[in-house]
Parts: sequence; structure tokens; C-alpha cells
Amino acid sequence: MPVSTKIPDSHLDLFQKRAFAHLVTLMPDHSPQVTPVWVDFDGEHILINTARGRCKERNVQRDRRVALSILDPDNPYRYIEVRGRVIEITAEGADAHIDRMAQKYTGQKRFLWRSPGEVRVLLKIKPEKVIAH
Repeated sequence: MPVSTKIPDSHLDLFQKRAFAHLVTLMPDHSPQVTPVWVDFDGEHILINTARGRCKERNVQRDRRVALSILDPDNPYRYIEVRGRVIEITAEGADAHIDRMAQKYTGQKRFLWRSPGEVRVLLKIKPEKVIAH
């Protein structure tokens, strides 16, 4: 299993499939917190879209270290593990991004579960250790 800082070409397809990532952030007491999330990749950063104030967003505001894994829905023995840091938390482009993710994961043109007053944010993760299985 090769270790790298880049997403290998052999596993880029996992970001195109309806594969969920399991994102690990760190709670204030340093215990892990894990959430299944929709995931995207811009060619350099892993992108996670969430709402401002959610647990994962609060956690990465305090501690930027994260880990995630993505299991191939067609072959559960094939997956990628990524450890890295959130290098940016931004609302810029997050609304359009969540609609693209809704299209990918649900087939709906828009994200339908937005709460009133909700502010969407993108977590941009820089991979620091990547293990592809």
C-alpha cells in the first residue's frame, strides 16, 4: 500500500461516485468525532460542505487536523484513507457547491434540506498522508 501526499489517479473515481466519506474531526477533549459526508475533490483539495455552527465545523475551527476514508460502493475492499488539515473554511461558492453535491448524491437539482438562515461553508482539506487500498 503506497503512502503519498496526493490522491492517486487509481482512486480519483471514488470522488466521482456516490461514495460517502467518513470524516473524523477532534472534539474539545481531543476525542474523535466521525460523520458520514458527501465528498468532492477539486484536483488539489478535498472539499466537504457543511453548515456553519455544526459540530464538524466548530471542531475544525479549533483544530484543523482531520482524517477521512472513502469506501468504493462497488468494492468495499477498495478504499482510500486521507489525513490532512483544513486549510480554508469559506462560504464563498458553498451554496452552488451544495447544489452540485445534491445533484451527484440525490439526483435533485438543488439541496432541499437547508434550514432557515443556514450558512453553508466549504472545508478545504489539504491531504498530508494518503493511503490507497
